[in-house]
Amino acid sequence: MVAQGFTDQGETKADNLLAGEFPRVSILATISGGKFERGTVLGLRDGTINDGRYTISTSAPEAILAEAVDASTEDKKAVIYLTGEFNKAALVAKVDIDELINKLRAKSIFVKENQPY
Repeated sequence: MVAQGFTDQGETKADNLLAGEFPRVSILATISGGKFERGTVLGLRDGTINDGRYTISTSAPEAILAEAVDASTEDKKAVIYLTGEFNKAALVAKVDIDELINKLRAKSIFVKENQPY
């Protein structure tokens, strides 16, 4: 029931990707090679900054995808986080996140388990 004088604005769902106050640095980057969900752990496509394109990473994580993007047919621009604190349950990777935690920490990306997803 909607109270008189108010309109129903719909529902909201909590965004559980962000898990703390460590400063987040974000940039607009080129994403390549698939359809990715918000929270995907990304690495540089050829392992070097020279290519400048990011894709899902299994061994050399560099960033966290800040928004869903479909780059399966062509490269797309999307925002990525280079630093920050993120909820482990909201991260997406091809391998177990535990295998990437130390590599992410070296990039000032901190994985926390303080929120359910």
